[in-house]
Amino acid sequence: MTRRLTRRGWLTTAAAAAGGVGAVGLAGRFGLIPPDYHGLYGAGETLTYATQRLLTSGRSRAREFARSDISPVAPVNGPAPTGGDYARLRDGGFADWRLQVDGLIERPTALSLDDLTRLPAHSQITMQACEEGWSFIAEWTGAQLAAVLDSVGVAPRARYVFFFTLDGWFDSLDMADALHPQTLLAYGMNGRDLPLDHGAPARLKVPRQLGYKNLKYLARMTVTDTVDGIGRGLGSGAAEAGYSWYAGI
Repeated sequence: MTRRLTRRGWLTTAAAAAGGVGAVGLAGRFGLIPPDYHGLYGAGETLTYATQRLLTSGRSRAREFARSDISPVAPVNGPAPTGGDYARLRDGGFADWRLQVDGLIERPTALSLDDLTRLPAHSQITMQACEEGWSFIAEWTGAQLAAVLDSVGVAPRARYVFFFTLDGWFDSLDMADALHPQTLLAYGMNGRDLPLDHGAPARLKVPRQLGYKNLKYLARMTVTDTVDGIGRGLGSGAAEAGYSWYAGI
């Protein structure tokens, strides 16, 4: 955020700008424009993102549940890949899996599953809500993404963390969600290793956003100061497919 703006001030002025290009111009003054701001729904995407960022600037947390609330069934949006590099890594018990970390960092690295599990483990019981209307509650265990980023030394000008997967998908988070204490690189689910269909060996867990932001089968993380040059410059494969880049709930 490049200039100070109170929540009351934003909501008052944004209300006047809603539904038009004024919302984009206002958010731009304060560095609150999402990557998918152009297009038919750009003003709405911008107003949603900017308003939520201001309303959640105090590190608000997604609701956490009791163990008794864990869902007996956890649906998946598609099974694990059955061939290619994923099958090879799976058959080797993921011993050769590495999460490549590069971009605007001081210490590029490749993290093994053992490396992730050596970091302080955090568990949370949160809801994964799908944009298609279904949801479930599960316990997720993993390393905080913030801890991983701290270990590699992120450059001050960094704005996004991109994630690329073994099944050819990609998405990104802004630094506010990347550094949020509930954002995990999860390797466990409900007290066991992460199941294959839920993203083994490690997946992104962002409980403050809808399910499609919680990428499975992670392969690479890249820290950047721009979305340009990655895909169509919209920040994610989801945005290129017609969904919102920012899926805050």
